[in-house]
Amino acid sequence: MARESFDKEIQFLRTLALAGGAYSRQQFAERLGISVHTYDKTLRNLKGMVAALQQELPAEQGSELSEWLRYDYYETADPLLLFLFRAKSLKETESIRLTILLTALQTEELTAKALQDICSEQMPPDSPLPDEKTVRGDLKYLEEVGVILRVNEGRPYRYRAANDLIDQLPDDELLDLYDYVDVIANTQTPSVQGYLLRDTLKKVLRKRGYRPETTETHRYKYNYHSRILDEAHLYTIFGAIQQRRKIQFLYLSPKKGQNYTSKNTNPLFERESAGVSKTVLPLRVVYDHQYGRWYLIGHDSRIGIMKFRMEGLTQIEEGPVVGEEEYDLKLSKLKDQLQNSWVIDTTPAVKVVARFYNPNRAGVNFIRERVEAQGQWGVITEESDTSFLYEITVNGITEIKPWLRSFGSSCEVLAPRHLRQQFIAEWKELHAYYESL
Repeated sequence: MARESFDKEIQFLRTLALAGGAYSRQQFAERLGISVHTYDKTLRNLKGMVAALQQELPAEQGSELSEWLRYDYYETADPLLLFLFRAKSLKETESIRLTILLTALQTEELTAKALQDICSEQMPPDSPLPDEKTVRGDLKYLEEVGVILRVNEGRPYRYRAANDLIDQLPDDELLDLYDYVDVIANTQTPSVQGYLLRDTLKKVLRKRGYRPETTETHRYKYNYHSRILDEAHLYTIFGAIQQRRKIQFLYLSPKKGQNYTSKNTNPLFERESAGVSKTVLPLRVVYDHQYGRWYLIGHDSRIGIMKFRMEGLTQIEEGPVVGEEEYDLKLSKLKDQLQNSWVIDTTPAVKVVARFYNPNRAGVNFIRERVEAQGQWGVITEESDTSFLYEITVNGITEIKPWLRSFGSSCEVLAPRHLRQQFIAEWKELHAYYESL
């Protein structure tokens, strides 16, 4: 499937996950910048992926894909958002072929020639039969990612599935491993690889007679679970950073309210794109835990440092490589600009001073603990039994302001003066809402 359709399906699932059933078909299509016909076609494609990847579906699944959003409240990425990574990571013929190879290697050691014969026997009638070179390429790939092992040194090489870790672990240790992976996948970023490993362990436990969902000791619901959709671009960008390679992409600003624009391949239907074409040298990827957003920070040859929300990136392609000295110089300048950044702000630094009030009750001081955990490089100074001062120098006030606001009446901004005045105006506005009652 074309690269652009992956972008479309990512944005389709993002809108579905965030809006649920709030949009009609027409509103959904307008939000994505596609026709209702394309909306219906995309929905059919997604249902086809679900049918191919899941053998046991809820009864209602055939009619409403959105029901998967409510299938299990605590399953952060399973199944609606994560299945796209399984379905789109490989071409259809590759997926079928690799499945046959892995299934055959589960029970015995086989050579490339024997595996080619098995593939020829089991491939669907409408799929092309693989030659020996293709099978050897598949085996090399599976060996590189650690899925299979070569068991002898001399030719012909024999391979087997790399199941040693799982096979050798007793049930209690396998359950502990599942719990550990579940915790890490739900609390660390990036998370997709962790969720895929968790699903693999879940299948093994079910084969041993366990149902992990009934024995789980930890339960999570991450508010920004749609963040994992941006990880589709993450490793492409990481690879470009590692190779000092520029990237080209079409950027659709989330502020514009349109998530997707189709690639104009037919000149008869060519129209002006809703996005902006960009070529940048990627320097840093930043994750904002407060809003669950990924950011790409790169250098534009004309503008300089630019920042992009990852959810707005579509049609990413790799560009030319830059010299090591040039790359290091741009990266060094970026680090200097981000030195006092709360997240990604590069505006001039300002000193922020706030007074935090301790809870008026005995027990854990959750205000103090939260400031210590989230306050980054800020300095805390004891003031009295009822309050303490917090000082930090940050780039601008835009990014730290929501954090300070989230403490409500437990936080009083003292400096800078213009930030204090903004908070006074906001609280007065809130007070006016309640005054009439």
